[in-house]
Amino acid sequence: MKISGFTFTRNVTKLYYPIRESILSILPICDEFIIALGKGDEDDTTRALIESIQSPKIKIIETEWDLEKYPNGTEYAHQTDIAKSHCTGDWLFYIQADEVLHEKYLDVVLNRCKELNHVEEVEGLLFKYKHFYADYNHYINHHGWYQHEVRIIKNRPNLHSHGDAQSFRRIENFDGLDYRTKAVFPIKVASVNACMYHYGWVRPPWYMQSKKKAMDSAYKSKEKVAEIYQNLAETFDYGPLQHLPIFEGTHPKVMEEKMKDFNWGDQLNYTTNKKPNRPLFKHEKLKYRFVSFLERNFNGGKHFFPFKSWELLDY
Repeated sequence: MKISGFTFTRNVTKLYYPIRESILSILPICDEFIIALGKGDEDDTTRALIESIQSPKIKIIETEWDLEKYPNGTEYAHQTDIAKSHCTGDWLFYIQADEVLHEKYLDVVLNRCKELNHVEEVEGLLFKYKHFYADYNHYINHHGWYQHEVRIIKNRPNLHSHGDAQSFRRIENFDGLDYRTKAVFPIKVASVNACMYHYGWVRPPWYMQSKKKAMDSAYKSKEKVAEIYQNLAETFDYGPLQHLPIFEGTHPKVMEEKMKDFNWGDQLNYTTNKKPNRPLFKHEKLKYRFVSFLERNFNGGKHFFPFKSWELLDY
């Protein structure tokens, strides 16, 4: 049995992504790791950062992004598929540049792959998620923040990244262009007792605003993005953190050095007071707070009507 890790990336060193930690977190159980590296800005040093890992397992595929051909976020899915197409493993472990797997789950994942390797019906593995927010001590478990996602799939040609690379679908006779096609089927997955740590919302406020602008650029025209951000502050306002749950576990060991860079605590709001006229985030709105309360107290913490692109099998 062979496992291929894969991901896509571009300009991540300019946007404070923990991509080095992301790769290192699953590299021990991967036989190879494929990276679709998009051509970035002249001052981007992503390639040098990846090469600093100095692993013979890593293979970099240089790519060009075409946001006109793949609009509305679908270039992310296209780049994911490019990396996938170079994988040679039986299982393909997809990890995004802001996701990190705790080392305590490595054997769990590896053993689950071995257990289900020859079960034809199983096409992928479903992970739990923990979303850290603003700093490394707070996380969000509110309604609307996904609790599970598919991150390992079998190496089958009809399994593709979909939409903006949030997840995977089974697409027959795919044309390679329409990554938001509705002619898709949910993939059949088994659960794995492992949690992916998502650090996409843990950045210095200036980097967070830059990252949001870069993300919006993949969905909207340059003119629209300029219009949106012309009157916004240069730093992102995470809002009051007092009501968010505190993380009491341990972070992955590969995150230790990255976490030493945390120096923006004085820019965060650890009270319950929000700035006047600041639009509420989804998790702050009364409707979502009420639904989250019901989920935690009457549904065992599970979300009502969650987004899912899979069919969960009983294995």
